Amino acid sequence: MNPFEIHIPLVAPLVALIAGTLMLALDRRGRIDVFEMSAAVVLVPLAAAGVLAPAAGATGLVLVVGLVVSLLARDRSSLLLSECALKLLWVLGAALALSWAGVMLLVLATGTPVPIEQWAVLELGLDPDFLWRTALPLSLLLGLVLLGGAPFHFWAADLLHGAPTWLAPLAVVALQVCGAEWLASRLIGIEGFHAGARAVADLLAIAATLAFAIGAITLLVQHRPERRVGTLASLNGGLLLAMIAFAREGTGGAGVIEGVVPRWAAHLVVALSGAGILARFLPVADARPGPAPVLFRRHAIAGIAGLYALFSLAGVPGTPGASMWLEAAHAVTRSGRPWVMIAFALAWVASLSVAMRQLREAIGVATSQPLPPQPVPWQARVALGACAAGLVLQLRW
Repeated sequence: MNPFEIHIPLVAPLVALIAGTLMLALDRRGRIDVFEMSAAVVLVPLAAAGVLAPAAGATGLVLVVGLVVSLLARDRSSLLLSECALKLLWVLGAALALSWAGVMLLVLATGTPVPIEQWAVLELGLDPDFLWRTALPLSLLLGLVLLGGAPFHFWAADLLHGAPTWLAPLAVVALQVCGAEWLASRLIGIEGFHAGARAVADLLAIAATLAFAIGAITLLVQHRPERRVGTLASLNGGLLLAMIAFAREGTGGAGVIEGVVPRWAAHLVVALSGAGILARFLPVADARPGPAPVLFRRHAIAGIAGLYALFSLAGVPGTPGASMWLEAAHAVTRSGRPWVMIAFALAWVASLSVAMRQLREAIGVATSQPLPPQPVPWQARVALGACAAGLVLQLRW
């Protein structure tokens, strides 16, 4: 057995945790003080959520959501953080309430809270169709929202834009993994209920198409680098949605949790950490080209490390992220649904286009202006290097 298969799912959250701690020190005016750095303790459960979420169940999901919202709401002096917390609480609270209502309706119709037993009861045909056809989509809504697929893709971009760099990547990945676990746990054994399996396959195909098509259009019109990174994260959530939907037609791809989610989460948490840090030092896109930002003028190697993370998030060939996009492409192709394939192709082209545009903006134009006097802090440069090293390690996985 390859030893990298054992350690990378644990090393990736550790790399992201180190990067987050360094950025927390930078936000605390560059001081690594015991009292000031005590906030780093709250990052540990978020980093672990990408590994442990499938075992934590619904309780772990509620705890992760509560932790993220409370961290965003603790700084009452920041209007941007407060707005981000309210948006997240509103969309996730509503999705949780509706999904819970759907779950309760299924329990009422079947008399059992166990999904695999519910499908066996519904297969008998004793209950009216309208009841389970209403309850089933509602019960899956929370998973779709947490994965960040359109039209619920705004929360990931809001987090990357509004939340601090030390918190946002870990929070986004933890919430998305919880969403994948929710979908898989609700769809266990649904292949035994043939009408439900067909309904779920159609529902998830529509959700995947919307996630790719609307996410691609949104990505192409954005100018802020933080929101570009957040939208790329939501498109990566769409990749996982497609693999859950089409891994085994009609089953919801429950096996994806064991076979794909650890690799997907390990890549996303490191790539998103590096891309999120890079976005902090990139200018807002302008119609007129300008000189390169200070990161690329004074610390080109650190800038290249950040671009590598962004490229991996966008699925540029030669990066570990490309393998995730390619695996999702295989799943979409096997589905035999042309509209999903067209939407996926549009999303991948849009991701590559934005990655190249960000590269052009980072390189900038030649200028005779002197170098800016203030260098990029060492904490950010070390964090970018750590994320790039974590991604290079994943190439051997």
